[in-house]
Formats: sequence, C-alpha cells, structure tokens
Amino acid sequence: MNVLEKYFPELTEEQKSQFLKLGVSFREWNAQINLVSRKDIDEFNTRHVLHSLAIAKAMNFADGSKVLDVGTGGGLPGIPLAILFPKVEFVLCDSIGKKIKVVKALIQDLGLKNVKAYHLRANEVPGKFDFVVSRAVTRMKKFIPWVENKISDRCLNPWPNGILYLKGGDLKEELSEIKKSTEVLSVSDWFNEEFFETKAVVYVKLK
Repeated sequence: MNVLEKYFPELTEEQKSQFLKLGVSFREWNAQINLVSRKDIDEFNTRHVLHSLAIAKAMNFADGSKVLDVGTGGGLPGIPLAILFPKVEFVLCDSIGKKIKVVKALIQDLGLKNVKAYHLRANEVPGKFDFVVSRAVTRMKKFIPWVENKISDRCLNPWPNGILYLKGGDLKEELSEIKKSTEVLSVSDWFNEEFFETKAVVYVKLK
C-alpha cells in the first residue's frame, strides 16, 4: 500500500481497504488463471495498480463520467480506477470469458457499485462513453476503429472525449499511423519508480 499512498495521499480508509483486498484476491485468482506474468505478481501494486492509476494523473474524471475499459483482462486498468473514482461509472469488457469471470468476482469481493463487466467485444457493449481506457491491447491504428462509435457527444471533462491508453516504448512510428489529434504524457513525470521510465499515457481526441 505504501506506493499507492505515496502518490495518492487523499485515499479514504475504504479505498485503502479495497486496494488491499484487490491485491489479495488478484493474487489468488492469478494462481488459477494467468492474468499477469508470475514475475510481476510480487510487484502487483507498482506494476499493475499504480500503472493503471497513471490514467488518473492524466485525467481527473468528473463525477458522472462514463468510462469503458477495453480488453480489461483481469480488471486493469478499470478496477483500480473505479476504486479511485467511486462517482464515475465504469464498464469493463473482454472477449475472453474466463477473465471476465474473474473480473466479476473481484467486483463482488470489493463491493464496487460503480462497475459492470461484460464478456463482449468493444463494439458490442451497450451505451456511449466519455472516455475509453485500455492497457496496450493492440496498435492504436487497429484499436481506434473498435471504439470510435462508443464515444458520447457530451463533454464533462477538461479534455474532449476520447481514448486514454497505457503504452510503453518508442511510440513515434505507431502514432504516425493515425490521423487523430494525440498527446503523449510520460508516466515518469508523476511516478519516479524505474519501471515507469518508458511508460506513457497516450491521449487520442475523438470528439
């Protein structure tokens, strides 16, 4: 928990409890279903939870916002963000049924009331959203067409609606493939752990 409290000192006791429970439950599920690499599980809070919360440093979602997490896997980045933003509505989707089974169990274990999970592809998820979030599911050129029609026309947040995407490495070539307004935000500007040196949040404006 120390690394989370270091960067998010405003966490309530309930949120701290939920993050602790997430760590325990996720490890138990990961022993049964390979959600993240075995070598990373010992650094779960830094490499997965804190990494997910980099999106919160990029965008402090307004109350009432709706956020879609595409290719959520074991609930990342959606579940950590849902804990941090209890007044924001999150929908998590993945095309792999056994992973969504885990996500639904985690949502229940943590008592989260602002999260739904679907065993669906992004374009099959009902509703429209202010932002789409994801963590390195595929190249941006391929990802954007999956979600373009899921973006709401309303605007509640400081930036126009769009995508907040967690990526790593050199992104110049990948981003040159798309014809959208983008901004690359370095995670190391917020978190000083070595793991984040090459990590970024990519914002793609869709509205």
